[in-house]
Parts: sequence; structure tokens; C-alpha cells
Amino acid sequence: MKDLPRQDWPREKLARVGRAALGDVELVALLLGSGTRRHDALEVAQAVLRHADGVQGLQRVSLDELRRIPGVGPARAARLCAGLEVGRRAVLAQAGARPQFRTPEDLARYLLPLHGGYRVEHFGAVLLDIRFRLIRASVLSVGTQDGALAQPREVFREALLASASRVVIFHNHPSGDPDPSQDDVLVTRRMMEAGETMGIPVMDHIILGAGRYYSFKAGNLLG
Repeated sequence: MKDLPRQDWPREKLARVGRAALGDVELVALLLGSGTRRHDALEVAQAVLRHADGVQGLQRVSLDELRRIPGVGPARAARLCAGLEVGRRAVLAQAGARPQFRTPEDLARYLLPLHGGYRVEHFGAVLLDIRFRLIRASVLSVGTQDGALAQPREVFREALLASASRVVIFHNHPSGDPDPSQDDVLVTRRMMEAGETMGIPVMDHIILGAGRYYSFKAGNLLG
């Protein structure tokens, strides 16, 4: 960074041309706040992005992983995680207090920032009222990199307690590839059968990947 004109240092560049003009490395450097004796903030930021395989992968990197990257440490890792979480919450807040979900795109837009980046599988349910408005979205089980346990009784207990009219189930694939497995198809069928019995239909099953998603409804796998 010392080789750059001072006006092109990340903080000065931000003040001069605005945040949209900054690259990924510069933004991460600002979140880190500073470098070390051996590496400046831009060099540490480059190491972070290499480890995460780009800015999209940052949500998938845990606090402990960040701490172990040379030049990061506990304080900078915490600062970076906090900045990422603020960004996620800002995206979610744009949907409003009671967003309405009528399409798979609506659901994915809401769920991806919140649940798409985990390194272990999270399984949950989106509970909707009769007008397809959000009542709440809850993670019901957390598994390993190989999968999470998903039980119909947990989904529909939540739905009954919330007086939900319909349910969307969701989970993430830690691999980043949202294409459904055979187990995903079987789980979906089990949930749909339970929904028919309970009178609370399963509207969709959304699988979340790295910036992508798969909808069982859009893929015609709900029939």
C-alpha cells in the first residue's frame, strides 16, 4: 500500500469517490481496519479473499477460520464478521416487516443472505399466512457437512403453533451446489405427505447454494 499514492489508499479513496468505486480487496481492507508489521491491510485482505475463494465465499468462512489467517487475528476477524452481518441484515431489512412470498424468486431473495453461506447444513421452515405473508422463518436443525436431520413433526409443530396456512421448507448445501440429491427428494415427499395429513400444504422446498438456489416447485418436483 505504501507504493500507492495516498489518495488511492482505501480510506482516502472511499472519501474521494464513494464506496461503489472500491474493489473487493479495498472494502475488506477497510473492514479489517489495519495491517500488521509485515503485511499492510490490502495484503491481509487479499489473503482473506483467497481463503474464502472470493467475496461471495466470505459468508461461508467461520470466525475461527478467519482468526487463523496470517495477519487477521481475533480483533480483525471479529470486525470482519460484524461487517458481514450488518450487510446481511441490511439486505433482509429491505424486504420489510411482513414480506409476501408468491414465487420461488421471492423466497430465494429472502433466504439466501440469511442461510445460504453456512459450512454445515441448516434445515428450516418458512411459515406463511393465508396471503403468503411471512409469519416467521426458523432453523429447526443443524447438521454436519453431510446433512441435517429433518423431521416432519418439528416442521408442523412450528406451523401449528404459529397458525400458519402453508409452509416452505429450506436447507443449504455446504458444497455450494444447490442441485437436489435423492435424499432431498425423499425428505420433500415425506414433508408433503405430512402437510396433506395436517391440512398445511408444503408450498415449496428451497435448496440454497453459493449465490444460487433450487426450487422444487419451479423444477416440477412437488407433484
